[in-house]
Amino acid sequence: MNSVNHPAKVRVEPITGRYLHLDIQGKAHRVYVEESGSGVPLLCLHTAGSDTRQYRAIQNDPQILDRFRVIAFDLPWHGKSSPPIGWQDASYKLSSKDYAEAILAVADALELDQPIVMGCSIGGRIVLHLALEHPERFGAAIGLQSGAHVDPYYDLEWLHRSDVHGGEVCAGIVSGLIGPASPSGHRWETLWHYMQGGPGVFKGDLFFYTEDGDIRDRVKKIDTKKCPLWLLTGEYDYSCTPQDTEFLGNTIEGARWQIMRGMGHFPMSEDPETFKTYLLPVLEQAMLARSKAA
Repeated sequence: MNSVNHPAKVRVEPITGRYLHLDIQGKAHRVYVEESGSGVPLLCLHTAGSDTRQYRAIQNDPQILDRFRVIAFDLPWHGKSSPPIGWQDASYKLSSKDYAEAILAVADALELDQPIVMGCSIGGRIVLHLALEHPERFGAAIGLQSGAHVDPYYDLEWLHRSDVHGGEVCAGIVSGLIGPASPSGHRWETLWHYMQGGPGVFKGDLFFYTEDGDIRDRVKKIDTKKCPLWLLTGEYDYSCTPQDTEFLGNTIEGARWQIMRGMGHFPMSEDPETFKTYLLPVLEQAMLARSKAA
């Protein structure tokens, strides 16, 4: 007997996916969005070179879904969001302006009212931009592995070459960023997502991360009274180091921050159970701050 004859044994996840047809920077885009749960909107932003699958555990957690509508989307060029028509004639480079516009376009299309925005790595960086430039749009912001700037610590040219397997190189570069205690299954699924990235996409994302998105001289202007801000960083991250987050915590008045012990650069993906112990209290605080401001 197989599972087809016993549907009760089949586990169906609560995540639903759909496509949004959006105009971003004057170009037509087909953007893939997943969501689950109900309640306060929690808009999740994935890391450079990956996609929404990084938030699979958050989108399946009953404790979170009972109070939050968890939304994650594949940034254009990532995952199931294809590049715009004519992509073959251009080089992909993510700018802070394009990034913010894509996020706001999704929020508008889904009619999100004061969502809590949570992003990791480049998502953690753009969260800082959003808190500074669009504080009125968000009820609160949570930066995972947030840093104001990072200098490249590897040769970016290896990320897009015809003589190497780009996906495997991307996965190899980020493999050391995963915490040493992360469960093997989660570790390798995180790396698999990187192995599937489009040619040159990881490199293009890092243009924002290493150059265009440098916000060091402006983070002190973030007003946490307008957009409350929480920062969570893994202690084993050498891309966004604990010291980088400490700088933000000491520079942005009212920002609350914590270092997550034993964790690396991809907390929601590499070790979701441990990450949840840090995230749940922050979500509770963010939801309270959002309701007070309403």
